[in-house]
Amino acid sequence: MDYTAQLDAAISRLHDEGRYRTFIDIERKRGQFPHATWRKDDGTDTPVTVWCGNDYLGMGQHPAVLAAMHEAVDATGAGSGGTRNISGTTVYHKRLEAELASLHQKEAALLFTSAYIANDATLSTLPKLFPGLIIYSDALNHASMIEGVRRNGGAKRIFRHNDLDHLRALLAADDPAAPKLIAFESIYSMDGDFAPIEAICDLADEFGALTYIDEVHAVGMYGPQGAGVAARDGLMGRIDIINGTLAKAYGVMGGYIAASEKMCDATRSYAPGFIFTTSLPPAVAAGAAASVALLKTDDGLRLQHQTQAKILKLRLKGMGLPIIDHGSHIVPLIVGDPVHTKKLSDMLLSEFGIYVQPINFPTVPRGTERLRFTPSPVHGPREMDALVSALDNLWSHCALNRAELAG
Repeated sequence: MDYTAQLDAAISRLHDEGRYRTFIDIERKRGQFPHATWRKDDGTDTPVTVWCGNDYLGMGQHPAVLAAMHEAVDATGAGSGGTRNISGTTVYHKRLEAELASLHQKEAALLFTSAYIANDATLSTLPKLFPGLIIYSDALNHASMIEGVRRNGGAKRIFRHNDLDHLRALLAADDPAAPKLIAFESIYSMDGDFAPIEAICDLADEFGALTYIDEVHAVGMYGPQGAGVAARDGLMGRIDIINGTLAKAYGVMGGYIAASEKMCDATRSYAPGFIFTTSLPPAVAAGAAASVALLKTDDGLRLQHQTQAKILKLRLKGMGLPIIDHGSHIVPLIVGDPVHTKKLSDMLLSEFGIYVQPINFPTVPRGTERLRFTPSPVHGPREMDALVSALDNLWSHCALNRAELAG
């Protein structure tokens, strides 16, 4: 076996399909979000405006968050020193878990190094806790949920995206006595659409199923205190397990589940992804706890965020651009071809200093390739005008001219 040749072939396939992903080196500027510096391959620095970041509210630069992190570093040093089971549980981790349990009005919360790990570890562990468990998973669930369901060794059913009739049919076809769990997201990040949470909870009650919701793109931004879409809709008490992230609206890093005390206790005791992973640095936990506490009281920042998203969508619609609008803060602009999407992204960066990463298969289905914009309170009128002007220029004159783009 020529291993190098196999690697070359695998990478070449991505280039041939226009799906090869490139990363640009950026340095975010504290106090100047969403502005950053792009370090080019030739070593020169160029200012850019980031339009695809997940620090939705700019909390990664909030003075109180930074102060909490500095204080923890000065008090404890850099790392946690171990897994949660072996010396890696600190007062900062416990404080953050208490803050998250309070946020979601659950008995407990369990902290992981990322929301990906939280989903994967929890969903792959649940069949150990409930033998014979059948997991009903939305077809557009995040890769971390798909991986957790795939690895758990139990039965799974995939229902068509947000299709309640299909979900009902699958539930009705299985043994009424079998343990069941419905796994879904509150906001689906690629299209920005919402799940029919209440109807799913009704089906769960009818068929005796647990509910598992991924609120990664909603925590901090929706509902009272930023507890998510389920909280906004008055349904949080009907959700058994809530997954969230600390790396998006909260501006730091980490993931978690919030659930009953027994559910969290059993998960931490059986999930390899929790047991064998070094815990988050105390400074990260301290910053995240400060961010969660702050956003519990800042409805104004959430309203400003929603306003910015509405303004951008309204302006892009006014230009006739093919955006998807389901009423959330996510603004996908459909290009529909991987090569064109990459070239449009490259033009925005090189000609206008606007950074938005192309999103291609397998993240989205072929033919729906897109640019996904994430407006925030730190994107002001100047940044909005520059983006709209750049898109108008490229879209109207060259960006969708296939002959030019292919040249």
